[in-house]
Amino acid sequence: MTRRHQAIPLQQAAQESPALSLLMGRVRDSSERLLAIRSLLPAPLRASVQAGPIEEGCWCLLVGSNAVAAKLRQMLPALQAHLSSKGLGVSSIRLKVQKR
Repeated sequence: MTRRHQAIPLQQAAQESPALSLLMGRVRDSSERLLAIRSLLPAPLRASVQAGPIEEGCWCLLVGSNAVAAKLRQMLPALQAHLSSKGLGVSSIRLKVQKR
């Protein structure tokens, strides 16, 4: 008996795998939160901020430098309040500086 392997789209494979489905849901949730706060970020900083993982109610933002992290630390209460008003609340926001 020969076995035929057929290619399936990544989206379909992710939906059929519980682990990948969970991961895609987390990525989607994190991206949705970044989109919600993007308008609050100063224009020069927007390119330096990326959505990171959400774990146990703590959302991580990946930033390009210590200077960006310092500015965002001042904005964290406003960002959390905005997310809560949109129904996307998190218990905390963590900043992680990415090494280049």
